[in-house]
Amino acid sequence: MDIVVPESQLDLAPPLTVARPLRQTTPIVFVSAHSGRRYPRAFVASARLDPLSLRRSEDSFVEELFADSPSHGAPLLSANFPRAYCDANREAWELDPTMFEDTLPAWVNTTSSRVSAGLGTIARVVATGEAIYHGRLRFAEAERRVRECWQPFHDTLTALVEGTRASFGACLVVDCHSMPANGGGRGGDIVLGDAHGTSCGPGVMRAVEQALTGLGYSVRRNDPYAGGFITR
Repeated sequence: MDIVVPESQLDLAPPLTVARPLRQTTPIVFVSAHSGRRYPRAFVASARLDPLSLRRSEDSFVEELFADSPSHGAPLLSANFPRAYCDANREAWELDPTMFEDTLPAWVNTTSSRVSAGLGTIARVVATGEAIYHGRLRFAEAERRVRECWQPFHDTLTALVEGTRASFGACLVVDCHSMPANGGGRGGDIVLGDAHGTSCGPGVMRAVEQALTGLGYSVRRNDPYAGGFITR
């Protein structure tokens, strides 16, 4: 069975929220890409999972944990659309060809480890491994989700980063997530990911780690989370 989702069904608007300080006083931009929980009705209707099961991919309420960012002089960008619908922490076109009725264009990334795991830009499964859809989608549906969700999110992030760099000469993007309590953190309260030393300087990591351990938290680096597309 193929799935055709009406183009006029998007009831997510707006796809994102930016909480801004009255005046930005620090060169930091906070991001919550996976805490969105506005599920389009047509998406829920097309899914084989119940609404609660669809939420297993969420980093629920992370935007609330960082809601005080503006009071500390930093903006907070949050996705309102859910990760199970469109994942902003992926390249725009990380797609699993087995999900689609159409043959995907040659420029689509079909071979990343995230696609293989079923967790591409348009996910095949939720975080716990259950399949989302009864059948296959049309590529036009992926195009629409990228156009209406992914692109505005990243356009806004780019503008925030460029504005911060213009004001301060540098910008630190802090991409905020949660992790399962059942061993996902492998013993750490907080995991700091710097893409194994490629997404920020060692001095930044060292300073953040020291600040967190000074507050009594146990901290791990890059294990099991090194960071996704947003910080790369």
